[in-house]
Amino acid sequence: MVKLPQLDQVVNRALGALRALLLPGSSIPSFAAARRLVVFGLLLCLGLVAAPVVLGAQGQPEPEPGSLIVRRLKFEGAQSINTLTLANSIVTTQSSWAARIWPFRALGLGEKRFFNEREFVADVLRLRVLYRRSGFPDVQIDTLVRRTPEDIFITFRIEEGLPVRIDSLAVTGLDSVPPHLWQPATVDLPLQEGDVFSRYLMQTSADTITQRLHDRGYPTADVFTSFSSNAERRTATVVLEVHPGTRASVGAIRTEGARRVDTATVEKLLAAREGRRYQESDLFRSTRNLYDSELFRFASVDIDTARFVPGMDSVPLVVRVVENTPWRLRTGLGYGTTDCVRGTTGLTGRNFLGQGRVLDVTGRVSKVGVGTPADWGLESNAFCRQLERDSIGSRRLNYNLTAALRQPAFLSPNNTVTLSAFTEWRSEYLIYLRQETGVSLGLQRQTPRRRIPLALTYTLSTGRTEATRATFCAFLRACEDADINLLSRRQRLATLTGTGELATVNNPLDPSRGRAISLELTHASRFIGSSPQLQFTRGVIDAAWYKPMSRDVVLSYHVRGGMILAPARQFSADTIAFVPPEQRFYAGGPTDVRGYNRNELGPVVYVTTQSYLASLGDSIPIADADRDSVRVTPTGGNTLAVGNVELRFPSPILRETVRLAAFVDLGALWERGGAGVLGRINPRLTPGVGVRVATPLGPARLDVAYNFSRLQPGPLFATAADGTLVRVSDDYQFSQTNNLTFHFAVGQAF
Repeated sequence: MVKLPQLDQVVNRALGALRALLLPGSSIPSFAAARRLVVFGLLLCLGLVAAPVVLGAQGQPEPEPGSLIVRRLKFEGAQSINTLTLANSIVTTQSSWAARIWPFRALGLGEKRFFNEREFVADVLRLRVLYRRSGFPDVQIDTLVRRTPEDIFITFRIEEGLPVRIDSLAVTGLDSVPPHLWQPATVDLPLQEGDVFSRYLMQTSADTITQRLHDRGYPTADVFTSFSSNAERRTATVVLEVHPGTRASVGAIRTEGARRVDTATVEKLLAAREGRRYQESDLFRSTRNLYDSELFRFASVDIDTARFVPGMDSVPLVVRVVENTPWRLRTGLGYGTTDCVRGTTGLTGRNFLGQGRVLDVTGRVSKVGVGTPADWGLESNAFCRQLERDSIGSRRLNYNLTAALRQPAFLSPNNTVTLSAFTEWRSEYLIYLRQETGVSLGLQRQTPRRRIPLALTYTLSTGRTEATRATFCAFLRACEDADINLLSRRQRLATLTGTGELATVNNPLDPSRGRAISLELTHASRFIGSSPQLQFTRGVIDAAWYKPMSRDVVLSYHVRGGMILAPARQFSADTIAFVPPEQRFYAGGPTDVRGYNRNELGPVVYVTTQSYLASLGDSIPIADADRDSVRVTPTGGNTLAVGNVELRFPSPILRETVRLAAFVDLGALWERGGAGVLGRINPRLTPGVGVRVATPLGPARLDVAYNFSRLQPGPLFATAADGTLVRVSDDYQFSQTNNLTFHFAVGQAF
């Protein structure tokens, strides 16, 4: 066991070995920072290991004298029923992974489960009943038990025998139901002819028909099951007898609990309306609409059983709500590597001016402590040192102040209209600083059936964008002061943006099954109010799929692509298709190609000073220049393509909390129609591994990616003493010093 005074030596040796392995004959510039990261990681691991041990020891009851610890629980011979179902159907459970594997077991780690003789005998009966009701009447279950003075190892040996199969499945009682209603209600039932006769699936099939009829206007529909079996032939005949009842419409709607909110507003939010055909799914959609309005902290929409009599052709409903507080204040404080200290606050007024309107006033600040007016000098220490490289956004305090008035149930319970006014200063790391003030009008709609969110937003704003002279000159080919001043001055930007999403994931924070697809189209032109210099059409598609390979292993893959079209514009030196820096695509970072730092994938320009180049003389090649003396400025591109594949699986230690990942990222960003190196398509492949720790806000992850390639070549500019730019090279490129890139973030990469 390593003592704490020896920890420093262990870390130094580990880093030295890693450096020798990955970078033979070279050194790591940020060796001290990496050393601190390893120390922090070791301490974090010790904390993660120690916490469950301490908490588990406090939370576990004292075992009875002589109790044995269940070290292993196995099922042999099970083919028709999976082992997860078998394990969940019995009381005896095995101890956690860490409590079963040496050396964790020797250290006393993991949760221990103790053996109960009485429950163990009953477990054999439970398994036998499970199999017989699943269609295996001749099942034989034996047990193999190995005991030691402290532990017990259990194996259930199962001989399933021959199954009973269904030779006839009939659904009766649907004569009074129109064919176009009963046919969809009976299609693809969980139990079919030829299947093994499972009483569980028989009841599931009955419940499926019941629910489908409830959703087609039959609120009192019920299904009764019956069966007969032939032991010699091992067959069963199943009959599902349907009692559909009377088809009905929605009747009078009664609201309970509304005080400040008018009952008419409540009814406008309901998908179920008086006179419409009764559908049980409308009750669920109505409840969701009430919650989404933020007006209520409890809501339910049900049949009014006090007034409903089976056989009625109308179904009265009762809406029960508990109103939210009129006002809500929220604040937050955080930290980001490219934001330094950041904070947010918001005030929400519910039922503002009546009719269910919601007023949201929000404010956000970032880069606190590194720029005017709150300059605390944090960019000069390790806390926010990364911002030392950012001469654009870190000079100013970034902020956003927005007031939005939202009207739910606009013309339909599925529509929401929002009117907003905003003012902000925002920056993109190393690229631009945007000052903007404007208004927007948006219409959001969720489709009634699949709840697909659609939105159409018109935004009109005035603002200006600051970027480096090298960006304007190298990429936009606007090197003259007149051109730079024209592109940097305050202009009017009008955009019309449409978005759509299709998400079927099982967990929005940490999905393991389903898919998520989104599409965004933005158009700006003088026909909708934009300045002549700000005209473009921008489209982005993003899609991710999640496929469980086993119970705890997930394969996920993701693609993202985008393209920008813009009309050509004449500048002093050339004709270019100008796209504002804040509308361009950027890549590289923790959510796309993780082998690169933020925004450093794709076209870049390099900027240094003439005095530094003069200090090099002729003895040192420009390519070997000190990286701290040459600044990298990403210029973005008008075409983007990114693909990711990631395999996520549980950690051998603390598998309920810690997961591991292996990934491969592939991406390219380029300027379609660009000249020279800026127009080259340079796809980059970066594999890596990662760790994910479960938190209430989503998984906290640390990813380490290996980069085979250097930054993309680009123009090198030298700044003279009077501020003018001199092009030194058209194809400059940094020498590679470190192939590893570290990213820490909260939430999955996609």
